[in-house]
Amino acid sequence: MNYNLNNQPAPEKKTSTLSGLKSLLGLVSEERKNLIIALISILTNSTLNLLGPFLIGYTIDHYIQHRQFNGVLLFAGILMAMYVVSFATSYFQTQLMGGVGQRIIFALRNSIFSKIQDLPVAFFNENKAGDLISRVNNDTDKLNQFFSQALMQFISNIVTMVGAGIFLLVINAKLGLATLIPALFILLFTRTISPWVKRKNARNLESTGNMSAEIQESLNNFKVIIAFNRRDYFRKRFDTANRINYQTAIGAGLANNIFLPVFGLFSSMAQLIVLSYGIYLIIEGNFTIGLLVSYISYATNFYNPLRQLASLWTSFQVALAGWDRISQILGLQNNLLTVPQEAGEAAASLMEFRNVHFGYPEGKEILHNISFSLQPGKTYALVGPTGGGKTTTASIMARLYDPLKGQVFLKGRDIRSYTDEERARKIGFILQEPFLFTGTLKENILYSNNLYAGLSNEQFMEILAAAKLEALLVSFDQGLDTKVLMGGDSLSLGQKQLVAFMRAVLRKPDLLILDEATANIDTLTEKLLDLILAQLSAETTLVIIAHRLNTIENADEIFFINSGEVTRAGSFNDAVNKLMHGKRIS
Repeated sequence: MNYNLNNQPAPEKKTSTLSGLKSLLGLVSEERKNLIIALISILTNSTLNLLGPFLIGYTIDHYIQHRQFNGVLLFAGILMAMYVVSFATSYFQTQLMGGVGQRIIFALRNSIFSKIQDLPVAFFNENKAGDLISRVNNDTDKLNQFFSQALMQFISNIVTMVGAGIFLLVINAKLGLATLIPALFILLFTRTISPWVKRKNARNLESTGNMSAEIQESLNNFKVIIAFNRRDYFRKRFDTANRINYQTAIGAGLANNIFLPVFGLFSSMAQLIVLSYGIYLIIEGNFTIGLLVSYISYATNFYNPLRQLASLWTSFQVALAGWDRISQILGLQNNLLTVPQEAGEAAASLMEFRNVHFGYPEGKEILHNISFSLQPGKTYALVGPTGGGKTTTASIMARLYDPLKGQVFLKGRDIRSYTDEERARKIGFILQEPFLFTGTLKENILYSNNLYAGLSNEQFMEILAAAKLEALLVSFDQGLDTKVLMGGDSLSLGQKQLVAFMRAVLRKPDLLILDEATANIDTLTEKLLDLILAQLSAETTLVIIAHRLNTIENADEIFFINSGEVTRAGSFNDAVNKLMHGKRIS
């Protein structure tokens, strides 16, 4: 499956503006009650605003021209009451939709984040974290602006336009038709130009995501940047991303602002038509001054919303572009599916690879028809030159990926038949650079471990003492309450690795994989880690990936992995000889 969000194939059928609007409105289905109330407020507000010009024209023709000022005062009072009610309904509707917009975005961000959590490692390999952050934050914010501000204004303007158009046609059909002719040109222009505007905004959102990715990458690796004095390199990369974002922002700005002057031009033409034709009708005796005043107001009520729709349409196009980027994530599925459990055969081995082939997307095959088995309670080492396929093999063991061909069995069952929870309990994985989460030391040790959930510090210390692990807490100033900040950067690499090992051992896995887990630590810390591993159950199978020979000299069996093939290396001395004749040794 292609998980690269910025390299998805173009849809066979282009999404129309109407279908895009329907998909956006689908997000507000749970807010139907509030939307109905807001719609009633809009109808009330628009009706009152549309009655105003008619009453003004009526007052001019029937009271002002006849100097009946009591009638003028009466209708002035009626108009004042109408405008107060209109203000109240407008304020209520604005407050209501503000809450609706925030609730929609709250639910949407939760949905996006939950979906991201459900996707496999392949998804994260193909997408930059900064781009994902931009989609969760920036793109959803565009939707928030649309729902909390633009949507109801959009509906209100359309209702006002329709109402004003009806009044224009009812008062005088010929003048009404003449007045509405510029609107047809506006509609044609909008339909023609909207796809181009959407594309411009989509490119700008994509460049914003790429710029966020550059910032995230440089900040995450700032220690390395300083150590190698490569500030200039990342400055150039950021400058390139920022320049592209600037260019796309200029393009999007020009596209978004093209509606307003065009709408303004046709609106002015409509006003000129009303004034010229209206005066002609008055001269002919077919129109009154009051009706002309009302007509000009209705023409204004028709074309002013069109001007506002120019900016609102821009907001809609931006929201639509953001929704396209968000729906890309929501539409992805995890390709690591759980298959039905079949009647398995009794197996002496803990894990078995049968004719496994594997390759990464759009790349050459890395593992070629490999087969081997791991027995319970034994220690295995995977050795070989860099790029030979050791980490890939370990990743398939932990089912971070599925093979392209062949099968992997865990305790005689297809590994795909285990749920994520079952597999995580049975298989532990410790990486070369462990990642800790913000919280306390205890929370990190017990991460995703339900065996000891809810225990107090005293009770948990008893568990650690029984496992002969409590002495390892000496290196942490505040023991279990030691604060872990910013992914563990407040701790040394050795301390983080101690936590990772304790976390894995306390889960009591059937299989524990160490991927260069001791490569970057000192000898003393490595001895402490050996003490932790000594507490593993006698039935636990240990798989060690290492380049340091002293790490694997106690392995029961050694596999040599090179060029995608796995061979039994036999004894420690045999493995050393094969390493010396490999293509490359790190």
